[in-house]
Amino acid sequence: MPMNAARGSLLGIEHLEAAEILKILKFARRMNPDRPRPLLKGKRVLLLFYEASTRTRSSFEIAAKTLGAHTVLVQAAGSSIEKGESLLDTGYTVRAVGADVIVIRHPNAGAPHVMAQHLDVPVINAGDGLHEHPSQALLDAYTILRNKKSFKGLQIAIVGDIFHSRVARSACHLLSKFGVKIILCGPEELVPEVAATLAPGIRVTRHIEDALRGTDVVMLLRVQKERLSGLKIDLPEYIARYQMTPARLKMAKKDAVVMHPGPIIRGLELTSEIADGAQSRILEEVRNGVPTRMAILARAMGRMR
Repeated sequence: MPMNAARGSLLGIEHLEAAEILKILKFARRMNPDRPRPLLKGKRVLLLFYEASTRTRSSFEIAAKTLGAHTVLVQAAGSSIEKGESLLDTGYTVRAVGADVIVIRHPNAGAPHVMAQHLDVPVINAGDGLHEHPSQALLDAYTILRNKKSFKGLQIAIVGDIFHSRVARSACHLLSKFGVKIILCGPEELVPEVAATLAPGIRVTRHIEDALRGTDVVMLLRVQKERLSGLKIDLPEYIARYQMTPARLKMAKKDAVVMHPGPIIRGLELTSEIADGAQSRILEEVRNGVPTRMAILARAMGRMR
């Protein structure tokens, strides 16, 4: 976190201490979206989204309102951003009109850090370019701990487009802090060998059977057809080698769970049998976004006690 970032900012997972992560997750367990708590009554949460979003934006908005805060959504389209206003000038503007905390998603890596260096309110990174997506990593960790007793001894396979995934980066940073064995799987163009240097305890494999053997959690990532085409990766070949099917899931542990940050593409990353199956935790992940982001917002405003 930048030295002069406001206390409570959440800009990434890489430099967050393991103890602080557990503190956030523990507080999230106390948050119930069906039972409003006025921890942020009267506060203004500004949702500044330069990119389209469904899950992240809606769950931050519901989380804020459940805590009693007012929310204001600013999107690039239809705002002064579209007229060429700079990131910092937009930040100064929304602060001037009364934002108490800013949740920002931006296509450029480091944008939330720049804003945090110049504003006196907490900034929460809701995804910046190919860099990080800290709230997604926290809600995924929350989901894992709702299904497994602890991180100790876990093996997690992350399959898909690692190179372009901010979700994968944040997940690797978080899970490695707790000694989780992480296996990254996919073709070389999407999972380069250098991905093993993201964090300690990571291994890369091109073979999904190798990745799944003995695995407790299978995390699938979005794969874009146009990106495969641009990298000259044959779509049918990718499906044949890496699509998650019931037969492949049997290679993992019997109680393994399947996760995906969404949006999912049935017939590419996974079959409908997997998406809707008993081991799928995909919709649970979406639900867990609200209590996790309630904890993140409470922390931002110094109300995480």
